[in-house]
Amino acid sequence: MGLLSVELAVPLRSFRLELSLAVAAETVAIVGPSGAGKSTVLRAIAGLLEPKEGRIALDDDVWFDAASKVNLAPEDRSVGMVFQQYALFPHLSVRKNVEFGGKEQAEGLLERFGIAHLAKARPQQLSGGERQRVALARALARDPKVLLLDEPLSALDPHTRDAVRDELVGHLAELGLPTLLVTHDVADAIALADRVGVIRDGRIIQLGTPGELAAAPVDEFVARVFG
Repeated sequence: MGLLSVELAVPLRSFRLELSLAVAAETVAIVGPSGAGKSTVLRAIAGLLEPKEGRIALDDDVWFDAASKVNLAPEDRSVGMVFQQYALFPHLSVRKNVEFGGKEQAEGLLERFGIAHLAKARPQQLSGGERQRVALARALARDPKVLLLDEPLSALDPHTRDAVRDELVGHLAELGLPTLLVTHDVADAIALADRVGVIRDGRIIQLGTPGELAAAPVDEFVARVFG
């Protein structure tokens, strides 16, 4: 798998987001409070937002380079993205939602995620966990080389959350893609990620394994985040 390298500078309303990050075949979580710039990072990588400065590349495939005026459209970036509320099309069946990502992969992904029996159902007929599986299948139907997850468990009720979290851990390990997820919930970050970056006001304060951050936080803010 490739190496996703990200260098960003994005002026936001209250501060300037500045971030440098490399993600290999692993899951990296960015955790922090609402408004810290987490989702902006994902939007910039996906091509939904143009940074002021920086460079985004997967190995030698450059997706964005401010200096060279390179800015590939979202459809030209090998990215699968799962949005916070899953953003499924309510008027389409499960099968059609997944096929929107790519028809060639759809049938296999319906089977892989255990939702083939729901192929004719509409999103509003599904449970939260089932909707997440559909959203993940749709993202992977593009056959992406990078996976982005925006608050992947926040839309779930507490009774469903733990079971779906465990299920997602297994899927991410099996995929082996460079995966970047953002969340405000440190429990999700610890469970899902190989490394965690704590972000505040647009800057990553500390990046390491969950064990490293819990054992040796660099400041009081990181210590509070990790309890």
